Amino acid sequence: MKKRLKALVFDAYGTLFDVHTVIATCEQVFPGQGATLSRAWRAKQLEYTWLRSLMGRYEDFWQVTEAALVFAARNLGLRCDAAARQRLMEAYLHLEPFPEVKPALEELSDYTLAILSNGSPRMLKAAVESAGLARTFKHVISVDEVKIFKPSPRVYELAPRKTDVPAHDIGFVSSNFWDVAGAKSFGFWTCWVNRGQAPEEELGFVADLTVSTLHGLAEALTRKSEKAGQERAG
Repeated sequence: MKKRLKALVFDAYGTLFDVHTVIATCEQVFPGQGATLSRAWRAKQLEYTWLRSLMGRYEDFWQVTEAALVFAARNLGLRCDAAARQRLMEAYLHLEPFPEVKPALEELSDYTLAILSNGSPRMLKAAVESAGLARTFKHVISVDEVKIFKPSPRVYELAPRKTDVPAHDIGFVSSNFWDVAGAKSFGFWTCWVNRGQAPEEELGFVADLTVSTLHGLAEALTRKSEKAGQERAG
């Protein structure tokens, strides 16, 4: 990183908000199947975003998430009636942030902070408010504006347009390596939050910074800023 970034743009689901906090509700509805259903639901949710993008058949993330839930439950032999579906979908509006998210974002408050997510505007508003982050982000940007999902370049282009910050001055942060690859391909400086110590995907790109939590990002940017200040002073 040659100079100080001006804006940090974050993925939401899996990066700021723990999608698997729905396990508790899944377990209540389907005892003994909570973790299995949550994993299957998330995998199918992502798959459907990619398939719909390729087909040019956009539906917003709420609809995609519900369709993924219906399939995942049916595939596991679980009877997910309307009441169960409503209860599980409601849980998605109140996902918990990862433990370090709030303090790490406070450490990064000197930057323009934004979210760029597959989530629908309603889902993002609910998640941000439920997590107590409503005043943290200057922009909360949904793919719904361009009617296609990440990693389409059309999505990443929303960040410089909405923040009024050039792409080369934006840092993009995600826990999903495919998302990091899409952002890097577009031209952002990227940070991969690799909480699970997963291997890098073979997509032809490498993150500029890899950390295990968002605290690692804050620490790295602080060190860069201090070093730049020393160089200017010297």
